[in-house]
Amino acid sequence: MLTSTYTLVVLSIEQASARVGLQALLERWQPDMASAGTASACAALGAAFDSCYWRKLDRYVLPALRRAGVAPGLLAELDVLRLAAIEARADVHAAAAVQDPGFGAALARCCGLLLERLDREERELFPLARTQVPVEAWFAIANQMLAQESRQSEERSGGAPTWDASARSSPLKRPLAALAQQASH
Repeated sequence: MLTSTYTLVVLSIEQASARVGLQALLERWQPDMASAGTASACAALGAAFDSCYWRKLDRYVLPALRRAGVAPGLLAELDVLRLAAIEARADVHAAAAVQDPGFGAALARCCGLLLERLDREERELFPLARTQVPVEAWFAIANQMLAQESRQSEERSGGAPTWDASARSSPLKRPLAALAQQASH
């Protein structure tokens, strides 16, 4: 059970980061910005959108819930929100391209949909995953996350994976290393 808790903590950190990015974009956006401002807002939306769309939750936890046959209705509703956000993002880019005064409303709608999805995941999906995903699946998810982090570390360093103190202090590896240490005692 500790593995699921630690994995959910890592996922929660990722959720919080995505939420902060979206809220910062909404706070920075000024409706009277010139077209150069809309270009930077589109770029910021792209980065925020990617942080919401390419999360570990989407890659590992949602497939585990689908395989377990858990909450198909909730998963479908989250998919609808994701698709609506994709459509809203296209509307943002279209409005920016023609300097449409509705750009700000389209941007707010896209961010709102993404924030709504994050909120529903935190309120409904996380508690469900905690109780419905089998322990073996949590270990598999943690291993996949560690493997992904190791590949990313290797890509950043341009060579072999680094196993120095900084690598051991990552948010994911620290709890799992502690868990492994506890299991060996």
